[in-house]
Amino acid sequence: MTSKEKDSTEAPLWLRLWRGQQENFQLVIIALCLALLIRVFIAEPRYIPSDSMLPTLRMGDRLVVEKISYRWRSPAIGDIVVFEPPQQLQILGYAKDQAFIKRVIGEPGQTLSITRGKVYLNRQPLQEDYIAAPPNYQWGPQVVPEAEFFVMGDNRNDSNDSHVWGFLPRKNIVGRAWFRFWPLNRIGFVSVVSQGKMG
Repeated sequence: MTSKEKDSTEAPLWLRLWRGQQENFQLVIIALCLALLIRVFIAEPRYIPSDSMLPTLRMGDRLVVEKISYRWRSPAIGDIVVFEPPQQLQILGYAKDQAFIKRVIGEPGQTLSITRGKVYLNRQPLQEDYIAAPPNYQWGPQVVPEAEFFVMGDNRNDSNDSHVWGFLPRKNIVGRAWFRFWPLNRIGFVSVVSQGKMG
C-alpha cells in the first residue's frame, strides 16, 4: 500500500465523502445559490391567504410574483401587486415581512374618490367588471402623494386596503402577480386591468 493510499484510508469519513462527491456537492451549492438569486431578484412563489381579491384570486391560489418589470417601469393601474405592509399596518401588529396583495387603482398625482358604489379616478368612474360587488362605503376625494399608490382588493367590501389604512409607498412593493400555478384547473396568467377595464 502506497503512502498516498494509506493517507486516503486514514482520512476522516467526511473528508473521504467530500473527495468522492466533491463535484456533486459543488452542483448542489451552485443550484442553491441560483435558486436564492432567482427568489431575491427575479421571481418567487406566493399563496393567497384571504378572500380580499375575490373573484380574481381565491384563498389558497399559488402565484408566481415577478420582480423584474418594476425595475424599469412604475406599477400601473390594474396591476396586482404584492407588498410588505406599510408603517400604518405594522403599528397595528402586522409583521414587516407579511405579504399583502391588492390591485393598483391610483398612481401618484391622481385624484381618487369612492361614492355611490363607484370608484372615481380624476372624477371619471372606473368600469370595474372584475370586482365582487360595488363598494358600500365613501372615501375621498384625495390626491395620491408622490412615490405612493392607492391599492384595493377586488372584494371591495372585505378588503383591508388603502381605503382603510392609506396610501402604499412604492418602496414597499415586492413585485407583480404574474402567473397562477395552483390549483391546476385555474392555471394561467393573472388577468390584467387597464384603466378599470379588463385587458
